Amino acid sequence: MTNRAIAVLGAGAWGTTLAHILADTVDVTLWALEPEVTASINNAHANPLFLPGIALSPRIRATSNLDDLAAIDLWLVVAPAQFVGAVLRDAPHGHQPTLILCSKGIEAGSHRLMVEVAADAAPGCPLAVLSGPSFAAETARGLPTAVTLAASSLDAAAALAERLARRHFRPYASDDVPGCEIGGAVKNVLAIACGVVIGAGLGENARAAVIARGFAEMTRFGVARGGRAETLAGLSGLGDLVLTCGSTQSRNMSLGIALGQGQTASQALSGKRSIAEGAATAPVLLQAAAAVGVDMPIARAVAELLAGEATVAEIIERLLNRPLKAELD
Repeated sequence: MTNRAIAVLGAGAWGTTLAHILADTVDVTLWALEPEVTASINNAHANPLFLPGIALSPRIRATSNLDDLAAIDLWLVVAPAQFVGAVLRDAPHGHQPTLILCSKGIEAGSHRLMVEVAADAAPGCPLAVLSGPSFAAETARGLPTAVTLAASSLDAAAALAERLARRHFRPYASDDVPGCEIGGAVKNVLAIACGVVIGAGLGENARAAVIARGFAEMTRFGVARGGRAETLAGLSGLGDLVLTCGSTQSRNMSLGIALGQGQTASQALSGKRSIAEGAATAPVLLQAAAAVGVDMPIARAVAELLAGEATVAEIIERLLNRPLKAELD
């Protein structure tokens, strides 16, 4: 295994997709939690559990042993957001590989972004973030995808972007790490809200309003946490928001549709193998926003609906009766 090899931690749909497109030119070691996923990838070059219908590159070697990553200098971390810290603490990062965080969320309890979680769990490792509008199935099929890759400097981000870029996969470099992360975390919550709008039959006008007002919430929170407004208006913010709020390919939007149709959160999430990250992020986002003095009424509505603290009808009534205000306030 050469030092140009790449490791991917997490064999869900997006992790498997990243491994597949990167294996076009390098050897990829893909860590999977589930032994049956490891066996299927190694024996059949397929991951029917999380990425059905895609014939995977034979240059992917799957493993359930984190020690197999020890000699690799670049890791893409795609574990669910609430498990990133635990996975990295268990991993052998004594040689301090570069970690690209691809998970979208905010850690419960600490309100930390993934890059902050990784800095604590893998001290000394160079860190970057990959985020943007990217449905796994489309990227895996070779359809054009553009994302943001943020690191501590533009030079570092550009070097990593060069290493990950493929013909149909285009990373744009940024030095705004918090702005890049926050867009990916918040859009999942807003996608649930858009799904509720569609599930409740409120129409496309209402969905457009949720996207626009939700973007205002995202920007306020992102700036308060150290991000830049222009980053939130780019691929990792507005771009990802528009994608996730516009298609039932989004797990978060599908969850919202079920809620809008009257299901409880437990009913809507029952039996799902893939995680709708927005469900875990919503209550954490609300706490994190309060900590920096940012009002996020749409995010609050989603958190209350998921917790069973309010009905769809009650939330709609409350949002429609909020005091009128200037749009840019």
